[in-house]
Amino acid sequence: MPPDSAGNPNFDKSKLPSRHVSVGPASAPHRSYYYAMGMTDQEIAQPFVGVATCWNEAAPCNISLSRQAQSVKLGVKAAAGTPREFTTITVTDGIAMGHAGMKSSLVSRDLIADSVELTMRGHCYDALVGLAGCDKSLPGMMMAMVRLNVPSIFMYGGSILPGRLRGKDITVQDVFEAVGAHSAGKIDDEELRAIECAACPSAGSCGGQFTANTMACVSEAIGLALPGSAGAPAPYESRDAYAEASGVAVMDCLAKGIRPRDVVTRKSLENAARVVAASGGSTNAGLHLPAIASEAGIDFGLDDVVKVFKETPYIADLKPGGRYVAKDLFEIGGVAIILKALLDGGYLHGDCITVTGRSLAENLENVVFPSDQDIVRPTSNPLTATGGVVGLSGNLSPEGAIVKVAGLEKQTFVGQARVFECEEDAFKAVEERDYKEGEVIVIRNEGPRGGPGMREMLATTAAIYGQGMGDKVALITDGRFSGATRGFCIGHVGPEAAVGGPIGLLRDGDTIRIDAVEGLLTVDLSEEELAARRAQWQPRSHDFQSGALWRYAQTVGPASEGALTHPGAKAETHCYADI
Repeated sequence: MPPDSAGNPNFDKSKLPSRHVSVGPASAPHRSYYYAMGMTDQEIAQPFVGVATCWNEAAPCNISLSRQAQSVKLGVKAAAGTPREFTTITVTDGIAMGHAGMKSSLVSRDLIADSVELTMRGHCYDALVGLAGCDKSLPGMMMAMVRLNVPSIFMYGGSILPGRLRGKDITVQDVFEAVGAHSAGKIDDEELRAIECAACPSAGSCGGQFTANTMACVSEAIGLALPGSAGAPAPYESRDAYAEASGVAVMDCLAKGIRPRDVVTRKSLENAARVVAASGGSTNAGLHLPAIASEAGIDFGLDDVVKVFKETPYIADLKPGGRYVAKDLFEIGGVAIILKALLDGGYLHGDCITVTGRSLAENLENVVFPSDQDIVRPTSNPLTATGGVVGLSGNLSPEGAIVKVAGLEKQTFVGQARVFECEEDAFKAVEERDYKEGEVIVIRNEGPRGGPGMREMLATTAAIYGQGMGDKVALITDGRFSGATRGFCIGHVGPEAAVGGPIGLLRDGDTIRIDAVEGLLTVDLSEEELAARRAQWQPRSHDFQSGALWRYAQTVGPASEGALTHPGAKAETHCYADI
């Protein structure tokens, strides 16, 4: 398409979705609405770009997204597009944590994807820039992009600045662990208040390599985000420049016909899994990468994810297992430094195309790995030879399980089961110190279907760690863990208890064996004993028999496949981008 006088391409709207609402006599009613909003004929004639954010006043993760969206719109306009801003929900894990509100968290991922899809479909937008800040909003936004398959750019809202207390960086992880220390009498009320008041000093998502920063790294590794856009903390003005550049870039993708499914391939998913393992990232990536893959029609389940994890060195010394926070990584060059180390070590598919129109290797060709720092190591000198996150399987987890081992010295554990039917019961026992060294705490009926909603257990795991028992007990669950969880905590145990999985058959005193070196999770019970218990098993009813959580429980699939709520691209008869 030849450019106009300003050098911008002249887009043929007869081939774009927005022709249905902006071209020809039949679109006169639609155009009347655009005139009502002050749009000009020229703006109506240009491609329509959805600018979707998860802005809200729920938490610092999202509070700066509205500001950044305005910069995206400037970029879209500068490149001859017409931006149309809209918002969707988020559920912020730091506030939802430790009570029934956490049941809404994973559910929100799919609702975010669905709501962005419906807004784009309903208004026939031609391209999408999505900004997200909280744990589930990042994968939710990327899922929507791949599902719609219109030219899209993802942008992270940025990390929070670290808190400072007595000369040390602290994060919200320290607050959760301080609750445990307080319950154990290790700190008083005054100290707990000092920690909570200092931990979160700015806008932005949690500052360690928790789920938000993990998925932000994924956005660059998988190729859906502009290089460098994941690094700058939320308050930095440079983030607005990346937002404006993202608006320009999506118009370039539209001109060149670069779509998300050109970018999200099996090889780019493997790149994404690499960066999770190398950075000691969140176990939640084991849910989100399969879900993104499904939107592209690619089979890439938990088994595939953990296989990549096992083959990847752990090289980034980031919290919660390490010493540094996201701001520290940004100051040495950001996510590109981890990617450069992996590429130089031969661990990435450098030929994967990205939204820049260039390959991943081309994006990194001018990046110089800094030798005067100890935040990220070269792959020849890793923290550990295998990834910071590993998969487990065995007779207790036939569909697999996942554990973050970054920072763990001891990676095997044998203990007697202490079974709890829900997180509240377990947290109460931990709070009252009603558990013993050497036990394996089992929290069941918290899976995607049985919870419903697959809660994270940070309140419980952090309390254990704060009591000084983090290396003295283990914990397994069919639920999830926060990216901020540390200690020997195994999540995503499948099949979940609600569908009769082995975790639902455990009894107090059963001997459980965990071996993160060999990747095993077993219980010392014969197949005959498990079968006898299964014959007596009855499903446990939950308290959500109507509403959104009930509906989610009817459709959600197993955690090992990403806790999906629809069949994905494999079942498509047509793609939205081609309407």
